[in-house]
Amino acid sequence: MSVSVTGPQAGEPQGPAAPSRARRVRASLTVGLVLALAGLMFVSSAQLAQGRETRHPQNLAQLVDREGDRVGALVAEVDTLAAEVNGLSQGLDQSATKLPEDLVTRTQLVSGDLAVTGPGVTVALDDAPVSALDVPGVRPDDLVVHQQDLQAVINALWAGGAEAMTLQGQRVTATSAFRCAGNILILHGRVYSPPYVVQAVGDPESMEAALDRSPEIAIYKEYVDAVNLGWSAQRSSSLEIPRFEGSTELQFAELPDGTEVFS
Repeated sequence: MSVSVTGPQAGEPQGPAAPSRARRVRASLTVGLVLALAGLMFVSSAQLAQGRETRHPQNLAQLVDREGDRVGALVAEVDTLAAEVNGLSQGLDQSATKLPEDLVTRTQLVSGDLAVTGPGVTVALDDAPVSALDVPGVRPDDLVVHQQDLQAVINALWAGGAEAMTLQGQRVTATSAFRCAGNILILHGRVYSPPYVVQAVGDPESMEAALDRSPEIAIYKEYVDAVNLGWSAQRSSSLEIPRFEGSTELQFAELPDGTEVFS
């Protein structure tokens, strides 16, 4: 029995050589395809970016130029809107925008810019005589008019509808401030001694009722009875309240250099 072995014919691949070449061909095709796609992406990006700014400035000069252009556009918009407002304002009836006369008068009263004449109330406070120290339990501090006593009178008169007021002949305004040191009153940079006189223009009956309702004034009147502190409240048919002559400019306190607020 004879066995014949058939070998590879001429021109046919030998063993594993054929698969190896196939893999190399596929790898070459894959690399070529990737390179082609990458090139296409780069070209597309370049075409999209052509003639356009980047999203964010790449340096300070670009940032300055860009923000300068934006500010210029906003300024132009503001100018346009201002011109529209001016045009609309010119078409308005000026009488419709004029403040009511009573509002102007009230504003002048509050600021002290308007002199006032009319019926009102005059209140006077004075220190007690030194002889009151002979009363048992009385201290020297009980014999003088204090800052809170004057404040109680002024607040009660305002509450009673006072339209204008003076203290020691000086107009009291929204910015008026006074303080007492012992029995000395300092008001608008001037120094006064008792008796202290407050005059207010308004409805006398309403202001007198407000004085009677004040608990602080009730305490003061107890000392009037105990040590003879000075007190009087009188109606007047006509009082003259001058306009405020001082400065209405607001000033603010400042800390000295080197002061530590939170130590």
